[in-house]
Amino acid sequence: MTMQVRGSKLAARLTASMAALALLGTGAVALAQNWSTTVVASDNGHKVGNPKAKTKLVEFMSYTCSHCADFAREGDAAIKLAYLPKGDVSYEIRHLLRDPFDLTAALLTQCGDPKKFMGNHNAIILSQEDWFEKGRKTTRAQQARWQFGSNGARRQAIASDLGFYELMENRGYTRAQLDKCLIDEAKANALAEASQADVEKYGLTGTPSFVMNGALLDGVHNWAALRPVLDKQR
Repeated sequence: MTMQVRGSKLAARLTASMAALALLGTGAVALAQNWSTTVVASDNGHKVGNPKAKTKLVEFMSYTCSHCADFAREGDAAIKLAYLPKGDVSYEIRHLLRDPFDLTAALLTQCGDPKKFMGNHNAIILSQEDWFEKGRKTTRAQQARWQFGSNGARRQAIASDLGFYELMENRGYTRAQLDKCLIDEAKANALAEASQADVEKYGLTGTPSFVMNGALLDGVHNWAALRPVLDKQR
């Protein structure tokens, strides 16, 4: 009888232990979900993170904006590592186009699979000073190619003279793939129209600017100002 009681207790403990392990296993699966690797295309950019996050952050940026490059260096990695993984914050990068250089860069960053966007974005924005320098060293003949010919040909000239082709080829693209994206006039027009619509909708006056849950964050234009706002949402 004693052995039966002890056996029953042992069986109960084993059952409880197995249940606990099952719950732990379920928790482990949940913890394995890292939303920072989820990227979906939007009408004027790309959203990283949980599409259903309660806090939706949107950055309006320009590739020719030095402050946007500063934000990319200081804020992008921090957002990806500290705010996106759990799924309560999403981060969308949208293009505020200021000139043909912006449009050329935006078309290239959006070229191909949406999953490639963040890598493309970082490759161009983080090397901004390098291609700025290339631009400063261009000849008048090169600059003339940026202003004459078809829109696609102008963008191809910009991409060649500023080193965009080389940057993107290092990411696995072929020249033919890049040219296809650069001469996509429908995509170029869509980006320009969406950019103008965003300016009018939110009253944007500069870059980077940030919108959180549909409201423009007044006076927030860098990581130091944005970080405490994000921390309040955690």
